[in-house]
Amino acid sequence: MFLVPVSRRTQEWSRLFDDIDRFFGSPAPTSAASAASAAATVSPALDVTESPSAWTVKLDLPGVVKEDVKVAIDGNQVSVQAQPRQETERGEGERIVYRERTAGSYARRFTLPAEVDQSQSAARLDNGVLTLTLGKRSAAASAQLTVN
Repeated sequence: MFLVPVSRRTQEWSRLFDDIDRFFGSPAPTSAASAASAAATVSPALDVTESPSAWTVKLDLPGVVKEDVKVAIDGNQVSVQAQPRQETERGEGERIVYRERTAGSYARRFTLPAEVDQSQSAARLDNGVLTLTLGKRSAAASAQLTVN
């Protein structure tokens, strides 16, 4: 048995991780899907980095091809959905004896601190990792009056 000492700091970290979905959001809800398919929906892990002009978000989507990925941006909310294709190819006389690898779907929705500029955004899928470069919408230039 492994015991973790509990301290005030441990409790703070625990609350932080419990609240992480408040910042990054919870998985995107599925449509009126059956309970079996809802259970097969996975919320992919993600990493977010920030630069002065954009956020870079990386999500793990193993087994997905770029044609099966849908990214929707609405203001500061980003939604990613993907459905990997199930392998159905079998040779002559072959039958499936045992299968653990299933093709569940992926869904994740998260909210960024400011609106996303879609014209300055891009998505790339490489080796099962979806990289979203989400441009920050520049604040409208505030008009200043010159006092004479």
